[in-house]
Amino acid sequence: MQRRNFLKGLGLISAGTLPALPALSNGFRLDRMLKGKVQSKGKGLANVGVSDGFQIVSTAKDGSYQLQAHPNASHVFVILPAGYHIPNDKGIARFYVPINNTGTQTADFVLEPIAGGDNEHAFIVWGDTQIWDKEDAQQLVQVSAPDTKAAVAALGSLPVFGIGCGDLVFDKFELFDDYKKAVEVTGIPFFQVIGNHDMDLTARTDDQSQQTFKQQFGPTYYSFNRGAIHYVVLDDVFFIGMAKKYIGYITEAQLAWLEEDLKRVPAGSTVVVSLHIPTDTGMAERQKKKEEELGGIVANRAALYAMLKPYKVHIMSGHTHFNENWEKDNIMEHNHGTVCGAWWTGPVCGDGCPPGYGVYKVKGNELTWHYQSVGKAPNHQLRLYKAGSVPEQANAVIANVWNYDPAWKVEWWLDGKAMGALQPFVGLDPLAKELYLGNKLPAKHKWVEPVLTNHLFATAAVQAGQTIVVKATDRFGQMFEESITA
Repeated sequence: MQRRNFLKGLGLISAGTLPALPALSNGFRLDRMLKGKVQSKGKGLANVGVSDGFQIVSTAKDGSYQLQAHPNASHVFVILPAGYHIPNDKGIARFYVPINNTGTQTADFVLEPIAGGDNEHAFIVWGDTQIWDKEDAQQLVQVSAPDTKAAVAALGSLPVFGIGCGDLVFDKFELFDDYKKAVEVTGIPFFQVIGNHDMDLTARTDDQSQQTFKQQFGPTYYSFNRGAIHYVVLDDVFFIGMAKKYIGYITEAQLAWLEEDLKRVPAGSTVVVSLHIPTDTGMAERQKKKEEELGGIVANRAALYAMLKPYKVHIMSGHTHFNENWEKDNIMEHNHGTVCGAWWTGPVCGDGCPPGYGVYKVKGNELTWHYQSVGKAPNHQLRLYKAGSVPEQANAVIANVWNYDPAWKVEWWLDGKAMGALQPFVGLDPLAKELYLGNKLPAKHKWVEPVLTNHLFATAAVQAGQTIVVKATDRFGQMFEESITA
């Protein structure tokens, strides 16, 4: 009866006898039944979500589930419950099983409990590893990944996972293996987000552009739970059928699935959403444009925000190669500086932010975080420039505080005397400008350029020989200090 109603809903049968089940153009058939169990230590786990990306069912008391696979479904996955380890296959989170093209399929999920639970846990966000050749891959595997492993070790006994926030490679799919080597080095399981450089550029539609990524990493949208937090991963890169042409857009299939997913999440909970293209940024305002580029933000973000309104929300994004945090109403978005910096061509991103990644600690419903620069101590949170480095700021010393948000305080002292708050301004980071503007362009990628940022700060005019101390205090009360002689 379930199968008949499903087919009637698709308009493929009437009240009469069942016809022969056709194959679709993508090779999938309509007779794909999924069943299995979610279990731990030989016992079934009840009320765990299992999904094919179009529908979600809950496991029975014995941990069993059954569902008729949607014609366009490629994977069945478990919505991992809190308190259980993430299945880890050499650094890749294995919470999914590919769906066969025909017949009944059994897909079981075996989970291991976390001793002590995961109410306190942590996660790492890698923005844009973007490896283009073996030289880039070597840097990722031998420098960035060991650095991340050390950051994980510093978190102590907390359960930790990673999120690769898209553009894992730079169009070179043969380098996915190098990305996998890197995440394996970190020692933690990574969930992956699809980016615009992870798509099949010869595909004729957006649906087909995800084929290689899915073969490598599973579904492009899904959810899971850690402690009190519900995590969602979305695909917001919509390929329009021309090489390297895309817009920031979340499909109706994903939004409909997300509606069902969030029905399982109590209002007031904290939800963390990871996607590649940021839902919004301040770049258009900094550039004094009326609108952002279509490929720079999510065009239908209002629909996503409306769904997320009952929750406390953190959005994790990449794509821009600059670091920016914004907060409005119930949402805070963290747009991450990149692991690759300026596409592996220099020591800073376009906004002067060092190559690095986000480190997030979770306790109950609350998140704390810092930006971890590769090769630096965790307290490396700002850089100072001598007076005159930004001509528009006269004789001011300049501070770049790359993980700034409006809850930070940025203050300064002149020869030991407190001078109050520094003045924020929009401009180009002096080092990024020196490295990437004009004739001093990287040989590897000539199109790299500095970008306007709003996390620059200026002192009042100072004189040569004076000592300037800048103290930046984040929203959690952690203070970071740097000094310079004018």
